[in-house]
Amino acid sequence: MRDFVNGILRLRRGPWEMVASGLIALGVVMLMQPFVLWAFTYSFIITLTGTVMFIVVSHFPE
Repeated sequence: MRDFVNGILRLRRGPWEMVASGLIALGVVMLMQPFVLWAFTYSFIITLTGTVMFIVVSHFPE
């Protein structure tokens, strides 16, 4: 856990890619659930944010 927080603070690729992938997965889950309308409404924004974030952090140093 300490390495993860260190990687986040030092702008390393691995931890930030994990966060971006988590956002993409969360957006897809929000898109496919039929129960909560606000989650469906914001699913595209969450997925788009994760995708753009993944593209940006792929240029971070390892």
